[in-house]
Amino acid sequence: GFPSPGALWEDDLEPAQAEVAGLVRALAGPGQERVRLLVCGDAAEAAARRLLDGVAHVEFVRGQFGDVWLRDTGPIFVKEGEAQLVGVGYRFNGWGGKYVLEDDDSVAEQLASATGARLERQAAVMEGGALDHDGYGTVLTTRQCLLNPNRNDWNEAEAEAALATGLGARKTLWLGDGLANDHTDGHVDNLARFVAPGVVACPVAWGADDPNAEVYDQTARLLKGMTNARGAPLTVVRIASPGRVEVEGEVVPASHMNFLIANGAVIVPTYGDERAADLARQALKAGGATPA
Repeated sequence: GFPSPGALWEDDLEPAQAEVAGLVRALAGPGQERVRLLVCGDAAEAAARRLLDGVAHVEFVRGQFGDVWLRDTGPIFVKEGEAQLVGVGYRFNGWGGKYVLEDDDSVAEQLASATGARLERQAAVMEGGALDHDGYGTVLTTRQCLLNPNRNDWNEAEAEAALATGLGARKTLWLGDGLANDHTDGHVDNLARFVAPGVVACPVAWGADDPNAEVYDQTARLLKGMTNARGAPLTVVRIASPGRVEVEGEVVPASHMNFLIANGAVIVPTYGDERAADLARQALKAGGATPA
């Protein structure tokens, strides 16, 4: 979603718009990805100014939303049979009531409509970043988020049943806590990701003061003892973390794991330490990805 004027962004509006425009260019440029950008009416002019000059494959979709991170507010797309695309729409409650913004609970309907997919509504509260999946029935998640009472008050069996019903999950792999100070309550998309069937990437600490060193090592140990839905053991790839990243003196949950896998590229967030960023890019590339 393209950042819109208002109280949410204040002085950060211009940098936020520039960052999202850069992401779109990375996708629609070398990757030749078709990009649909959800744009509120009051931001359409700024989006056009930044993106319509020399950027092909970009379509503006008019809509309404609060937060721009549509991985969490939008539907999770699954295939029914060989071809039919279905959008599975979970309820969104602002990451456990922390950031409740107008229109975010309608994004699933908007995106399903824009793609022509049938929407299947689920009663459960869930964000897309709470899950990662291999396309063959294996779902990876964290107890800190999925079993948090600020979402659904599930136990493991109830969560697994909901994932099987809603997404066709055949096996759920449980990790523990996510990153320190993560307002999402430990989304797995900041911690561990499938980069190929049977291959999971997770961070290794960068620097002696990395606040998540213990969490990273515990995650790797757990993953190495797991098997996927087809019974095969997981291969674990360690990728350099960004290390300790602070904003105004506060540790933030910075992670190279929050990458975006597109058709022709992998877009990786970086945080100013070029050596750590290059190591992360090279590790992902070695697994067959093409980071940008």
